[in-house]
Amino acid sequence: MAAAATARSGFRRMFSISAFSPPKPPTPPPKADPSPNLFISGLSKRTTTDGLKEAFAKFGEVIHARVVTDRVTGFSKGFGFVRYATVEDAAKGIEGMDGKFLDGWVIFAEYARPRTPPQQPEMNSQPQQSWGPPSSSWGAQ
Repeated sequence: MAAAATARSGFRRMFSISAFSPPKPPTPPPKADPSPNLFISGLSKRTTTDGLKEAFAKFGEVIHARVVTDRVTGFSKGFGFVRYATVEDAAKGIEGMDGKFLDGWVIFAEYARPRTPPQQPEMNSQPQQSWGPPSSSWGAQ
């Protein structure tokens, strides 16, 4: 009987939550520094650049607004960018539009993070094949 109790406690210990460490929660990306550029997410597919500019113009002078669209369909990809004249106007735009409805969808406004420079591909030691016109001696008779 004692052996059965010992086996049960060992079995219980093996499958207890404390035996496994829980996965660490993903760390959110760092917040962007305040700038006049805003990243807007949660846009409807029907939102246009003009509609985005009009909505954010209520909170300051909008220099530029752009809804990123799909090349094939022309519909919004669900995000865009707004550039204000000043950082203060951008802060008012975030305060006024973050979590609000635009074209029936709740949108989110935050400072845009700067774009990281693209990585340069490493140069291979092998020369690249040139696919230009064939040389004059090739196929000549």
